[in-house]
Amino acid sequence: MIWAVIILALLGVPMFAIFGALAMLAYRAIDIDIAIMIGELTRLTSMPMLQALPMFALAGYLLAGSRASERLLRLTRAAFGWMPGGLAMVTIVTCTFLTAFTGASGVTIVALGGLLLPALLRDGYREKAALGLVTSGGNMGVLFAPSLPLILYAVIAQPISGEVTVDALFRAGILPGLLALLVLCGYGVWAGLHAKIPRRPLELRELGAALWEAKWEIPIPFVVLGSIYSGWLVASEAAVLTAAYVLIVEVIIHREIPVQQLTTIIRDAVLLVGGVLLILGMGMAITNYLIDQEVPQIILNWVGERIQNPLIFLVLLNVFLLLVGCIMDIYTATVVIVPLLAPLATRYGIHPVHLAIIFLANLAIGYSTPPVGMNLFVAAMRLNRPLIKLAAASLALMGLMLAVLVLITYWPALSLVLVK
Repeated sequence: MIWAVIILALLGVPMFAIFGALAMLAYRAIDIDIAIMIGELTRLTSMPMLQALPMFALAGYLLAGSRASERLLRLTRAAFGWMPGGLAMVTIVTCTFLTAFTGASGVTIVALGGLLLPALLRDGYREKAALGLVTSGGNMGVLFAPSLPLILYAVIAQPISGEVTVDALFRAGILPGLLALLVLCGYGVWAGLHAKIPRRPLELRELGAALWEAKWEIPIPFVVLGSIYSGWLVASEAAVLTAAYVLIVEVIIHREIPVQQLTTIIRDAVLLVGGVLLILGMGMAITNYLIDQEVPQIILNWVGERIQNPLIFLVLLNVFLLLVGCIMDIYTATVVIVPLLAPLATRYGIHPVHLAIIFLANLAIGYSTPPVGMNLFVAAMRLNRPLIKLAAASLALMGLMLAVLVLITYWPALSLVLVK
């Protein structure tokens, strides 16, 4: 029976169905009523943190479906275009912003790829550098609020450690995310200098016009972060406020999304969140089985007998998570891996919030890791380029992100200073 499930997985059956089948087989093997699985889905509705997911997802899809990305592109280009590699920096900042709101860098490639790649090539950037920037430039956006992977990680990890809250992860991701952004922008400057891109003068009139055009989008990060960190709203309330604000701006003020198109956008957001919740519910059912069979304790003892040095454990952890990122999407990996990984990391003295940032950074890099990173396939379809060419173009940025990952891993204060 288990081989049938494996074959179905290889044939592309949705992950929630695979998890559900595995959970039913596991429960049946130890004579547990499979109706408990329904209880897992019901229990999700009582998790306050999960209530933020649908509204933040809706806000992200509304932004992606409007011309907000074009206004943001114009603003960042006016602000940074005069610098060496200005458009490359604009690409990285814009992609990072949209990834933070959609929670998926693949959505960013679909929304911005057709706009940014021709602009980079037109400005004189070499095709390899341009493809790398568009394919991998926004990956680390998952570290910034209100990233859906950050929220989901908190949902999974908080029962294991009360220190892992949405607020703590929002704070913890700021400095590592900014460091990654700075390093990638440095690559953008190098790409501009290497291609000998002529620098444009800073035009204050254009900057002012771009600021005025994007005046309604500029407050969005402050609405999210300010309302949460001021203590005025909790994450779920901030999500509702953000979605309402974006809806008013894009539908009523800018009128870029017709009312009849809202049903399509809402459907896409619901499909994303619904898929995540189904994976989460079925994954939690499997997790409960593993806990009942003391699998985390078995893994803990097995690893503890063979690895004593925390530094070696962190090296192996990064290698393992990079491989996971290649073959699993970030939501599935969070549901499956975190319950097993969190107790193990605690044994080696790794702070649970620090572990969260290590985990998410690895999975973000895995999106573009050759040969099977998900973003490579999305970019191949969106940009109409061969997969091997995109993989080669992403290697330089991959190397830089791996260097940032080393700093995130071995410099815990980078993730924890704002939390503490």
